[in-house]
Amino acid sequence: MATPDPLLDKAKWRNPWWRLNNLYHIVTDDRQEMRFRPNEEQAHFWMTMWLQELILKARQRGFTTFVDLIALDQCVFNPNFTASIIAHTLPDAEKIFRNKVLFAYERLPSFVRSLAPIKKQSSSELVFANGSSISVSTSNRGGTVQLLHVSEMGKIARKYPDKAEEIVNGAFRAVPVTKGGRIIVESTAEGRSGWFYKQVQIAKRRRDQGAKDTPLDFRLHFYPWWGKAAYRLSERDAEAVIFTDEQLEYFERVESLIKRRLTREQRAWYVKVLATSPDDEAMKREFPSYEDEAFEVSTEGLIFGKQMVAARKGGRIGKVPVRPDILLRSYWDLGVNDTNTIWVEQQVGSMHRFVRYFAGSNEGMDYYHRKLEDWRKAMAAKLGVEEHRLRWGAHYLPHDGDTRVMGHELFTRKQLLEELGFRNIEIVKRIDDKRNAIAMGKAIFPECEFDEEGCAEGIDCLDNYSREWNEDRGEWASYPRHDKFSHGADSWLQFAQWHRKVAEDRRPGGMAASSPSWATVRGGY
Repeated sequence: MATPDPLLDKAKWRNPWWRLNNLYHIVTDDRQEMRFRPNEEQAHFWMTMWLQELILKARQRGFTTFVDLIALDQCVFNPNFTASIIAHTLPDAEKIFRNKVLFAYERLPSFVRSLAPIKKQSSSELVFANGSSISVSTSNRGGTVQLLHVSEMGKIARKYPDKAEEIVNGAFRAVPVTKGGRIIVESTAEGRSGWFYKQVQIAKRRRDQGAKDTPLDFRLHFYPWWGKAAYRLSERDAEAVIFTDEQLEYFERVESLIKRRLTREQRAWYVKVLATSPDDEAMKREFPSYEDEAFEVSTEGLIFGKQMVAARKGGRIGKVPVRPDILLRSYWDLGVNDTNTIWVEQQVGSMHRFVRYFAGSNEGMDYYHRKLEDWRKAMAAKLGVEEHRLRWGAHYLPHDGDTRVMGHELFTRKQLLEELGFRNIEIVKRIDDKRNAIAMGKAIFPECEFDEEGCAEGIDCLDNYSREWNEDRGEWASYPRHDKFSHGADSWLQFAQWHRKVAEDRRPGGMAASSPSWATVRGGY
């Protein structure tokens, strides 16, 4: 008697896991067509899947393919189901549609395709006769979506922050997660920047605390390089690989963190790939061994990326106490309808300690004067000292601090602050080329410390201060991006520019050399 064909057993069709294991075909990395079989980690994701998912992964782990097959399967076997896939770039979107969605659909058994024949087809969308549809683009077109897949959200948030904001505020809101809708976001890491990084940290913290996920929470899934079976050399090839002491120390540290042993074959694969990688940063970004490493040193396009990494490694971002009897100084970036930002700093020895950061918008000079004074008085009380022992040195305003203020045409911002009671207000001369100011910032960075709590928002600005992405050239431009992070960076650059002036004036023949009172007037240098 002939063995029945399991594909003809309609009872199995009601099981989506069975369908994913038996009905779909893919193209492998070496361009071979084969029937798709979920690997161990894809199976783990399926078993632990929630309503809102974050997948942090190493490169080429197959999750884009797996999620898109889930989306296609739901469209074929459920009427009136809408799936939307958002890709990093238009070429990526076209590739996903052609090589994953359309390829898999066209190779379904004919009687399966008859359940949902194509009613309408374009270069980025399939509309089925059962009322379902699946589309791939760089943004969601609107309307209710039952399954939204965002591929490489880290890259989107890093290079196109406006697009990432549009996805979060638009596409995410179109998914009824409290009524069974699902959002799946997967990506490699792209540094301490943007929505993906922040949500991974939130989800990781909630998971580590054992908190229960609600339908409005994202659940984190991490899939490192060492979980992929193909990421290892053969036993024979691995024997020829020689490890340095530094590499052996790295693997020992990784093993202590992940609580498992890495085979010689896995270690050898990692070392050989590292040898062809542009640098350690790229390797850890593309092939992280543990979660925190994925974001540890990814600095591509970040203006102060390497400096912030060095500051963290050197313990210069943490708890930085305010010292009484040492003058406070403030550095400003002025905005009217834009964001106004202020850094507060003390110099202790050769180190510049940034102890507080303020930001606001649509406020007058009286507001910022009051904020600074209220903080100073509260800090003096916290330190248990009289107010006069914690006092202001100088306040450094950018070049437009000497321009007239709308509504106060008789006064400049500098004059308004003087009327409010601030003294020693200095105007920092404008530098025509922002790149020169940035170079000054990088030069002084090793001498700076930041209070992690008091300057949290400002640290975020320095972390994310980025060059603009040049879409036409496919590279980072030489000039910085103007966004919500640039204001905090600009006020900090007032410090860097002023510090350079101090250094220049202290040279033989400079102002400081010829005028003993200059340092005192400007706040204790």
